[in-house]
Amino acid sequence: MLELFTLFIPALEIGIISIMIYYLLSFFWNTRAMDLIFGLMAFLAVFTLANWMQLPVIQKLMFYFVNVAVIALLILFQPELRIALSKLSVKGKKYQEVTEFDRFLEGIAYSVYRMSEKRYGALIVLENQDSLDEYANKAVLLNAKFSPELLETVFIPSTPLHDGAVIIRGTEILSAATILPLADDSTQLSKSMGTRHRAGLGMSQLADALIIVVSEETGKVSIARDGIMTRGVKIDRFKGIIRSIFTPPEIQHGHRY
Repeated sequence: MLELFTLFIPALEIGIISIMIYYLLSFFWNTRAMDLIFGLMAFLAVFTLANWMQLPVIQKLMFYFVNVAVIALLILFQPELRIALSKLSVKGKKYQEVTEFDRFLEGIAYSVYRMSEKRYGALIVLENQDSLDEYANKAVLLNAKFSPELLETVFIPSTPLHDGAVIIRGTEILSAATILPLADDSTQLSKSMGTRHRAGLGMSQLADALIIVVSEETGKVSIARDGIMTRGVKIDRFKGIIRSIFTPPEIQHGHRY
């Protein structure tokens, strides 16, 4: 049995080497690294010829050349090697979810604070465990993949959807122009806070959602949660609050962040 297995070892090695060569050629084809592949093949041909003809000086020179060339190639072709290794890398679902959440977090932070600079009034609801379907179904359903550009477009003052709130479920914009209930007790709101802040506070009193309000008058960003309104939130704190509540890769009510 052992002898039979030994006979298959050369075939196995040839198969593995063939797969490796195919992968390298398919990845580097039509790139600047393809010239390197051809050069390497020529080098191997010369090296084989030198061994066959017993040319010790050429063999030694090529040996020294290889030692230097390996380090140089790792530096010169670092981007290509990084991409190739990333394709071979096997990462779990958890890593992908964290990456998706990070992209969403950066996108919404970028969008919110751009609207803050432009003084676009905005009201954004990040759904948590409590379903907000009863509010979304009475609004304009979008069911669109989140993007900063889409979110900002909704709240441009001249658009029909800028009044009301946007509800975001996971990384999807569920609805726009959503009417939210106003807070009955708005004593914690200052006189400069209008209907958006009152609606954001009211929603936070009824559900576990996180509500983001951008003031049209001052451009300040406020966050409401559990019936408490925090005003003047800076971008670093903004990211920290969202990350602490929607920590990936938790799946809440089937909604993935």
